[in-house]
Amino acid sequence: MGQRSGRQERSKILELALSETMKAKAEVQNNEEGAEEPKAKDWRIASVFGVADLKNGAIGLYNIGQSCCLNSLLQVFLMNRHFTTILRRITVPPRAAQKRRNVPYQMLLLLEKMQCGKQKAVSPIDLACCLSVYRVKLFVQYDAAQLFLTLWNLIMRQMKKPELVEELNYLYTICVQEHLACQKCSSETKRNSSMLTLPLPVLDSNSHMLKTLEDCLQYFFHPEELTDHNMCFCEQCGRKTPFLQSMKLVHLPQTLTIHLKRFCFEQSAYIHKLSHYLPFPQDLDFNAVLTENQCQADDNEKAAWQYELFAVVAHSGSTSHGHYCAYIRSLTECKWYCFNDSEVCQVSWDDVKCTYGHSNLHWGETAYLLIYMRKHPQ
Repeated sequence: MGQRSGRQERSKILELALSETMKAKAEVQNNEEGAEEPKAKDWRIASVFGVADLKNGAIGLYNIGQSCCLNSLLQVFLMNRHFTTILRRITVPPRAAQKRRNVPYQMLLLLEKMQCGKQKAVSPIDLACCLSVYRVKLFVQYDAAQLFLTLWNLIMRQMKKPELVEELNYLYTICVQEHLACQKCSSETKRNSSMLTLPLPVLDSNSHMLKTLEDCLQYFFHPEELTDHNMCFCEQCGRKTPFLQSMKLVHLPQTLTIHLKRFCFEQSAYIHKLSHYLPFPQDLDFNAVLTENQCQADDNEKAAWQYELFAVVAHSGSTSHGHYCAYIRSLTECKWYCFNDSEVCQVSWDDVKCTYGHSNLHWGETAYLLIYMRKHPQ
Protein backbone atom coordinates (compact mmCIF):
# COMPACT_ATOMS: atom_id res chain seq x y z
CA MET A 1 0.00 0.00 0.00
CA GLY A 2 1.21 3.48 -0.53
CA GLN A 3 1.13 6.67 -2.51
CA ARG A 4 4.17 8.40 -4.01
CA SER A 5 4.88 10.66 -7.00
CA GLY A 6 5.35 9.05 -10.42
CA ARG A 7 2.81 6.29 -9.68
CA GLN A 8 5.34 4.21 -7.74
CA GLU A 9 3.96 1.85 -5.16
CA ARG A 10 5.52 0.28 -2.11
CA SER A 11 4.12 -2.36 0.20
CA LYS A 12 5.26 -3.52 3.61
CA ILE A 13 3.95 -6.77 5.04
CA LEU A 14 5.09 -8.21 8.36
CA GLU A 15 5.33 -12.01 8.58
CA LEU A 16 4.53 -13.56 11.98
CA ALA A 17 4.39 -17.23 12.98
CA LEU A 18 1.11 -19.17 13.17
CA SER A 19 0.18 -19.84 16.81
CA GLU A 20 0.58 -23.33 18.28
CA THR A 21 -3.12 -23.42 19.04
CA MET A 22 -4.10 -22.87 15.41
CA LYS A 23 -1.53 -25.45 14.26
CA ALA A 24 -2.97 -28.05 16.60
CA LYS A 25 -6.48 -27.31 15.42
CA ALA A 26 -5.35 -27.59 11.80
CA GLU A 27 -3.75 -30.96 12.43
CA VAL A 28 -6.94 -32.30 13.97
CA GLN A 29 -9.02 -31.08 11.04
CA ASN A 30 -6.56 -32.46 8.50
CA ASN A 31 -6.71 -35.86 10.21
CA GLU A 32 -10.47 -35.79 10.04
CA GLU A 33 -10.30 -34.87 6.35
CA GLY A 34 -7.95 -37.80 5.67
CA ALA A 35 -10.43 -40.20 7.24
CA GLU A 36 -13.08 -39.43 4.65
CA GLU A 37 -13.36 -41.59 1.56
CA PRO A 38 -11.48 -39.60 -1.16
CA LYS A 39 -13.65 -40.61 -4.12
CA ALA A 40 -16.90 -39.75 -2.36
CA LYS A 41 -15.55 -36.35 -1.33
CA ASP A 42 -14.23 -35.54 -4.80
CA TRP A 43 -17.57 -36.48 -6.35
CA ARG A 44 -19.36 -34.14 -3.97
CA ILE A 45 -16.91 -31.31 -4.72
CA ALA A 46 -17.55 -31.66 -8.45
CA SER A 47 -21.22 -30.80 -7.90
CA VAL A 48 -20.61 -27.64 -5.87
CA PHE A 49 -22.20 -24.42 -7.06
CA GLY A 50 -20.89 -21.00 -6.17
CA VAL A 51 -22.16 -19.08 -3.17
CA ALA A 52 -23.22 -16.41 -5.65
CA ASP A 53 -25.60 -18.90 -7.28
CA LEU A 54 -27.58 -19.44 -4.10
CA LYS A 55 -30.61 -17.50 -2.97
CA ASN A 56 -29.34 -17.65 0.63
CA GLY A 57 -25.72 -17.14 -0.38
CA ALA A 58 -24.85 -14.51 2.21
CA ILE A 59 -22.73 -16.69 4.51
CA GLY A 60 -20.16 -15.16 6.88
CA LEU A 61 -16.59 -16.23 7.64
CA TYR A 62 -15.29 -16.37 11.20
CA ASN A 63 -12.31 -14.20 12.07
CA ILE A 64 -9.63 -16.71 13.07
CA GLY A 65 -6.77 -14.34 13.86
CA GLN A 66 -6.83 -10.89 12.23
CA SER A 67 -8.26 -12.53 9.11
CA CYS A 68 -10.72 -9.74 8.22
CA CYS A 69 -8.71 -8.83 5.11
CA LEU A 70 -8.57 -12.43 3.91
CA ASN A 71 -12.26 -12.95 4.71
CA SER A 72 -13.30 -9.85 2.73
CA LEU A 73 -11.32 -10.91 -0.34
CA LEU A 74 -12.60 -14.49 -0.18
CA GLN A 75 -16.17 -13.18 -0.15
CA VAL A 76 -15.44 -11.06 -3.22
CA PHE A 77 -14.00 -14.08 -5.05
CA LEU A 78 -16.71 -16.54 -4.04
CA MET A 79 -19.65 -14.21 -4.67
CA ASN A 80 -18.43 -13.78 -8.25
CA ARG A 81 -20.15 -16.53 -10.24
CA HIS A 82 -17.74 -15.99 -13.15
CA PHE A 83 -14.89 -16.97 -10.83
CA THR A 84 -16.72 -19.89 -9.21
CA THR A 85 -17.57 -21.27 -12.66
CA ILE A 86 -13.81 -21.58 -13.25
CA LEU A 87 -13.14 -22.87 -9.74
CA ARG A 88 -15.65 -25.72 -10.11
CA ARG A 89 -13.68 -27.11 -13.06
CA ILE A 90 -10.25 -27.42 -11.45
CA THR A 91 -8.29 -30.67 -11.38
CA VAL A 92 -8.62 -32.22 -7.93
CA PRO A 93 -5.18 -33.14 -6.52
CA PRO A 94 -4.83 -36.94 -6.16
CA ARG A 95 -3.08 -37.10 -2.76
CA ALA A 96 -4.19 -35.81 0.64
CA ALA A 97 -0.96 -33.88 1.20
CA GLN A 98 -1.34 -32.17 -2.19
CA LYS A 99 -4.92 -31.25 -1.39
CA ARG A 100 -3.88 -29.56 1.85
CA ARG A 101 -1.36 -27.41 -0.03
CA ASN A 102 -3.54 -26.57 -3.05
CA VAL A 103 -5.15 -23.12 -2.78
CA PRO A 104 -7.85 -23.53 -5.50
CA TYR A 105 -8.93 -26.87 -4.03
CA GLN A 106 -9.10 -25.44 -0.49
CA MET A 107 -11.17 -22.53 -1.83
CA LEU A 108 -13.50 -25.09 -3.40
CA LEU A 109 -13.80 -26.93 -0.07
CA LEU A 110 -14.65 -23.64 1.62
CA LEU A 111 -17.22 -22.94 -1.07
CA GLU A 112 -18.83 -26.33 -0.38
CA LYS A 113 -18.88 -25.65 3.35
CA MET A 114 -20.51 -22.25 2.80
CA GLN A 115 -23.12 -23.74 0.50
CA CYS A 116 -23.99 -26.90 2.36
CA GLY A 117 -23.81 -25.67 5.94
CA LYS A 118 -26.77 -24.26 7.79
CA GLN A 119 -24.73 -21.94 10.02
CA LYS A 120 -24.69 -18.18 9.62
CA ALA A 121 -20.89 -18.40 9.22
CA VAL A 122 -18.15 -20.98 8.67
CA SER A 123 -14.46 -21.12 9.54
CA PRO A 124 -11.80 -20.71 6.80
CA ILE A 125 -9.17 -22.44 8.97
CA ASP A 126 -8.23 -25.13 6.40
CA LEU A 127 -7.64 -22.54 3.70
CA ALA A 128 -5.73 -20.34 6.16
CA CYS A 129 -3.45 -23.27 7.05
CA CYS A 130 -2.92 -23.93 3.35
CA LEU A 131 -1.99 -20.29 2.77
CA SER A 132 0.42 -20.33 5.71
CA VAL A 133 2.58 -22.76 3.72
CA TYR A 134 3.06 -19.91 1.23
CA ARG A 135 3.86 -17.33 3.95
CA VAL A 136 0.37 -15.87 4.15
CA LYS A 137 0.08 -16.00 7.93
CA LEU A 138 -2.65 -15.36 10.43
CA PHE A 139 -2.25 -12.63 13.06
CA VAL A 140 -0.78 -10.29 10.47
CA GLN A 141 -2.35 -7.05 9.27
CA TYR A 142 -2.36 -7.19 5.49
CA ASP A 143 -2.91 -4.65 2.77
CA ALA A 144 -5.97 -5.78 0.79
CA ALA A 145 -4.46 -4.88 -2.60
CA GLN A 146 -1.27 -6.78 -1.81
CA LEU A 147 -3.13 -9.83 -0.50
CA PHE A 148 -5.42 -9.85 -3.54
CA LEU A 149 -2.37 -10.10 -5.83
CA THR A 150 -0.86 -12.84 -3.64
CA LEU A 151 -4.05 -14.92 -3.70
CA TRP A 152 -4.53 -14.49 -7.43
CA ASN A 153 -0.94 -15.53 -8.19
CA LEU A 154 -1.25 -18.62 -5.99
CA ILE A 155 -4.50 -19.60 -7.70
CA MET A 156 -2.98 -19.08 -11.15
CA ARG A 157 0.19 -21.01 -10.31
CA GLN A 158 -1.77 -24.04 -9.11
CA MET A 159 -4.29 -24.19 -11.95
CA LYS A 160 -3.42 -27.29 -13.99
CA LYS A 161 -5.73 -26.85 -16.96
CA PRO A 162 -4.41 -24.32 -19.55
CA GLU A 163 -7.94 -23.36 -20.58
CA LEU A 164 -8.77 -22.35 -16.99
CA VAL A 165 -5.59 -20.26 -16.77
CA GLU A 166 -6.66 -18.49 -19.95
CA GLU A 167 -10.18 -17.90 -18.64
CA LEU A 168 -8.88 -16.58 -15.32
CA ASN A 169 -6.56 -14.20 -17.15
CA TYR A 170 -9.41 -12.96 -19.31
CA LEU A 171 -11.59 -12.52 -16.22
CA TYR A 172 -9.17 -10.26 -14.31
CA THR A 173 -6.26 -8.99 -16.43
CA ILE A 174 -6.03 -5.37 -17.63
CA CYS A 175 -3.88 -4.63 -20.68
CA VAL A 176 -2.19 -1.27 -21.24
CA GLN A 177 0.40 0.16 -23.62
CA GLU A 178 3.18 2.28 -22.15
CA HIS A 179 4.64 5.09 -24.30
CA LEU A 180 7.93 6.91 -23.76
CA ALA A 181 8.71 9.73 -26.22
CA CYS A 182 11.84 11.90 -26.36
CA GLN A 183 10.94 15.59 -26.41
CA LYS A 184 14.07 16.49 -28.43
CA CYS A 185 14.09 14.01 -31.33
CA SER A 186 10.54 12.60 -31.06
CA SER A 187 11.76 8.99 -30.99
CA GLU A 188 9.24 6.80 -29.19
CA THR A 189 9.24 3.38 -27.55
CA LYS A 190 6.11 1.35 -26.84
CA ARG A 191 5.61 -1.60 -24.53
CA ASN A 192 2.53 -3.68 -23.84
CA SER A 193 2.03 -4.78 -20.26
CA SER A 194 -0.67 -6.25 -18.06
CA MET A 195 -1.87 -5.60 -14.52
CA LEU A 196 -4.46 -7.03 -12.14
CA THR A 197 -5.54 -3.74 -10.59
CA LEU A 198 -5.66 -0.13 -11.67
CA PRO A 199 -3.64 1.55 -8.86
CA LEU A 200 -5.18 5.00 -8.85
CA PRO A 201 -3.57 7.89 -6.93
CA VAL A 202 -6.04 9.94 -4.92
CA LEU A 203 -3.67 12.95 -4.85
CA ASP A 204 -2.12 14.70 -7.83
CA SER A 205 1.59 15.52 -8.18
CA ASN A 206 1.08 18.70 -6.13
CA SER A 207 -0.59 16.72 -3.30
CA HIS A 208 -3.99 18.19 -4.14
CA MET A 209 -6.95 15.89 -3.46
CA LEU A 210 -8.62 14.42 -6.52
CA LYS A 211 -12.37 14.85 -6.18
CA THR A 212 -13.97 11.85 -7.94
CA LEU A 213 -13.11 8.39 -9.23
CA GLU A 214 -13.31 9.78 -12.75
CA ASP A 215 -10.71 12.41 -11.84
CA CYS A 216 -8.43 9.65 -10.54
CA LEU A 217 -8.78 7.70 -13.79
CA GLN A 218 -8.07 10.74 -15.93
CA TYR A 219 -5.02 11.59 -13.84
CA PHE A 220 -3.68 8.01 -14.01
CA PHE A 221 -3.80 8.02 -17.82
CA HIS A 222 -2.66 11.64 -18.19
CA PRO A 223 0.81 12.06 -19.85
CA GLU A 224 3.61 12.96 -17.47
CA GLU A 225 6.67 15.05 -18.35
CA LEU A 226 9.98 13.62 -17.16
CA THR A 227 12.35 16.54 -16.68
CA ASP A 228 15.30 17.57 -14.49
CA HIS A 229 16.45 14.60 -12.41
CA ASN A 230 13.74 12.39 -13.99
CA MET A 231 15.12 12.72 -17.54
CA CYS A 232 15.85 9.51 -19.45
CA PHE A 233 18.75 8.55 -21.68
CA CYS A 234 17.88 8.80 -25.38
CA GLU A 235 19.97 6.50 -27.57
CA GLN A 236 19.26 8.60 -30.66
CA CYS A 237 20.32 11.84 -28.97
CA GLY A 238 23.15 10.17 -27.05
CA ARG A 239 22.33 11.92 -23.78
CA LYS A 240 19.65 12.40 -21.15
CA THR A 241 16.72 14.39 -22.47
CA PRO A 242 13.20 15.32 -21.33
CA PHE A 243 10.66 12.60 -22.08
CA LEU A 244 6.89 12.36 -22.17
CA GLN A 245 5.59 9.26 -20.41
CA SER A 246 2.04 8.08 -21.03
CA MET A 247 -0.13 5.01 -20.70
CA LYS A 248 -2.95 3.97 -23.01
CA LEU A 249 -5.73 1.53 -22.22
CA VAL A 250 -5.85 -1.53 -24.51
CA HIS A 251 -8.17 -4.05 -22.83
CA LEU A 252 -10.44 -4.22 -19.78
CA PRO A 253 -11.49 -7.53 -18.20
CA GLN A 254 -14.86 -8.92 -17.21
CA THR A 255 -14.08 -8.19 -13.54
CA LEU A 256 -12.20 -4.92 -13.07
CA THR A 257 -10.40 -4.23 -9.79
CA ILE A 258 -9.54 -0.62 -8.94
CA HIS A 259 -7.11 0.13 -6.10
CA LEU A 260 -7.59 3.53 -4.46
CA LYS A 261 -4.15 4.38 -3.05
CA ARG A 262 -5.32 5.83 0.25
CA PHE A 263 -2.18 4.97 2.22
CA CYS A 264 0.44 7.67 1.86
CA PHE A 265 4.17 7.42 2.55
CA GLU A 266 5.78 10.50 4.04
CA GLN A 267 9.49 11.27 3.63
CA SER A 268 10.01 10.01 7.16
CA ALA A 269 8.66 6.58 6.05
CA TYR A 270 5.60 7.18 8.23
CA ILE A 271 2.39 5.92 6.62
CA HIS A 272 -0.86 7.75 7.05
CA LYS A 273 -4.31 7.21 5.62
CA LEU A 274 -5.99 9.60 3.19
CA SER A 275 -9.64 9.61 4.25
CA HIS A 276 -11.02 12.48 2.19
CA TYR A 277 -14.34 12.29 0.38
CA LEU A 278 -14.02 10.50 -2.98
CA PRO A 279 -17.31 9.42 -4.60
CA PHE A 280 -17.52 6.57 -7.09
CA PRO A 281 -20.45 5.74 -9.39
CA GLN A 282 -22.57 2.62 -9.60
CA ASP A 283 -22.25 2.73 -13.39
CA LEU A 284 -18.91 3.50 -15.04
CA ASP A 285 -18.40 4.08 -18.77
CA PHE A 286 -14.71 4.35 -19.66
CA ASN A 287 -15.57 5.85 -23.04
CA ALA A 288 -17.06 8.84 -21.24
CA VAL A 289 -14.06 9.19 -18.90
CA LEU A 290 -11.00 8.72 -21.12
CA THR A 291 -10.12 10.59 -24.32
CA GLU A 292 -9.26 8.98 -27.66
CA ASN A 293 -5.57 9.67 -27.01
CA GLN A 294 -5.75 7.67 -23.77
CA CYS A 295 -7.05 4.53 -25.49
CA GLN A 296 -5.44 2.03 -27.84
CA ALA A 297 -8.40 -0.21 -28.62
CA ASP A 298 -10.79 -0.92 -31.49
CA ASP A 299 -14.48 -0.10 -31.45
CA ASN A 300 -15.55 -3.64 -30.51
CA GLU A 301 -13.32 -3.58 -27.43
CA LYS A 302 -14.46 -0.11 -26.36
CA ALA A 303 -18.11 -1.06 -26.79
CA ALA A 304 -17.69 -3.42 -23.82
CA TRP A 305 -16.21 -0.75 -21.51
CA GLN A 306 -19.44 -0.21 -19.60
CA TYR A 307 -19.37 -1.40 -16.01
CA GLU A 308 -21.51 -1.58 -12.89
CA LEU A 309 -20.23 -1.77 -9.35
CA PHE A 310 -20.06 -5.29 -7.92
CA ALA A 311 -18.13 -4.93 -4.67
CA VAL A 312 -16.30 -2.53 -2.36
CA VAL A 313 -13.58 -3.64 0.04
CA ALA A 314 -13.56 -0.97 2.74
CA HIS A 315 -10.97 -0.15 5.40
CA SER A 316 -11.66 1.45 8.77
CA GLY A 317 -9.24 2.52 11.46
CA SER A 318 -5.62 3.59 11.10
CA THR A 319 -2.72 2.11 9.17
CA SER A 320 -1.51 0.24 12.25
CA HIS A 321 -4.88 -0.73 13.76
CA GLY A 322 -7.33 -1.30 10.92
CA HIS A 323 -10.23 -3.52 9.91
CA TYR A 324 -11.64 -4.63 6.54
CA CYS A 325 -15.13 -5.56 5.44
CA ALA A 326 -16.75 -6.07 2.03
CA TYR A 327 -19.90 -4.68 0.47
CA ILE A 328 -21.04 -6.99 -2.32
CA ARG A 329 -23.99 -6.87 -4.68
CA SER A 330 -25.51 -10.32 -5.18
CA LEU A 331 -25.55 -11.11 -8.90
CA THR A 332 -28.67 -13.26 -8.49
CA GLU A 333 -30.70 -11.01 -6.18
CA CYS A 334 -29.25 -7.61 -7.17
CA LYS A 335 -29.18 -6.73 -3.47
CA TRP A 336 -26.26 -5.29 -1.51
CA TYR A 337 -24.83 -7.15 1.49
CA CYS A 338 -22.21 -6.16 4.04
CA PHE A 339 -19.79 -9.00 4.90
CA ASN A 340 -18.12 -8.14 8.19
CA ASP A 341 -16.39 -11.42 9.10
CA SER A 342 -19.11 -13.68 10.58
CA GLU A 343 -21.75 -10.93 10.51
CA VAL A 344 -23.65 -10.51 7.23
CA CYS A 345 -26.56 -8.18 6.67
CA GLN A 346 -28.44 -6.65 3.75
CA VAL A 347 -27.67 -2.97 3.17
CA SER A 348 -28.73 -0.17 0.86
CA TRP A 349 -26.77 1.82 -1.70
CA ASP A 350 -26.77 4.71 0.78
CA ASP A 351 -24.87 2.44 3.18
CA VAL A 352 -22.30 1.69 0.50
CA LYS A 353 -21.92 5.42 -0.20
CA CYS A 354 -20.80 5.86 3.41
CA THR A 355 -17.43 4.44 2.25
CA TYR A 356 -16.80 7.57 0.14
CA GLY A 357 -14.77 8.89 3.06
CA HIS A 358 -14.63 12.08 5.13
CA SER A 359 -11.61 14.28 5.83
CA ASN A 360 -12.57 14.75 9.48
CA LEU A 361 -13.10 11.02 10.15
CA HIS A 362 -9.62 9.55 9.86
CA TRP A 363 -10.73 6.32 11.55
CA GLY A 364 -13.88 6.08 9.44
CA GLU A 365 -14.69 3.49 6.80
CA THR A 366 -13.32 4.28 3.35
CA ALA A 367 -13.38 2.35 0.09
CA TYR A 368 -10.01 0.82 -0.73
CA LEU A 369 -10.75 -1.67 -3.53
CA LEU A 370 -13.56 -1.16 -6.04
CA ILE A 371 -14.61 -4.17 -8.11
CA TYR A 372 -16.64 -3.42 -11.22
CA MET A 373 -18.37 -6.00 -13.41
CA ARG A 374 -18.79 -5.61 -17.15
CA LYS A 375 -22.44 -4.94 -18.02
CA HIS A 376 -22.46 -6.87 -21.28
CA PRO A 377 -20.06 -9.85 -21.18
CA GLN A 378 -18.41 -10.59 -24.50
